[in-house]
Amino acid sequence: MTDPSKTSEVRADVWLWAARFFKTRSLAKQAIDGGKVELNGAACKPARPITVGDRLRVSRGEEKLECEVIALSVKRGPASEAQKLYSETEESAAGRERQREDRRMTGGALLRPASRPDKKARRLIQAVKDSL
Repeated sequence: MTDPSKTSEVRADVWLWAARFFKTRSLAKQAIDGGKVELNGAACKPARPITVGDRLRVSRGEEKLECEVIALSVKRGPASEAQKLYSETEESAAGRERQREDRRMTGGALLRPASRPDKKARRLIQAVKDSL
């Protein structure tokens, strides 16, 4: 690998992995191929070079992040070092906090049954599962 301090550009999937947006590089590649990552307002490919000053929009499930690239790295380091590679925009941070609070207030939007299913309900559930 090259020295992270001397690189002027890094592949998008490698940078997303090094910045700890995704656990593996292949997950970062899948997210990019699936259209979950935008670079400077446009679609991105895994091999697209990222430079300092670029703006990224990353969607992970319900979570949407907008950030600006501050530094480049091809090596994955500790989380404290990874956070120094980007800065999240104020609007993005506020939006994520609002979503987190909404999920907390609604119980995570999970509709839980009042009690466990009885014998008849279990048989109906099993019949539905068998028919699929």
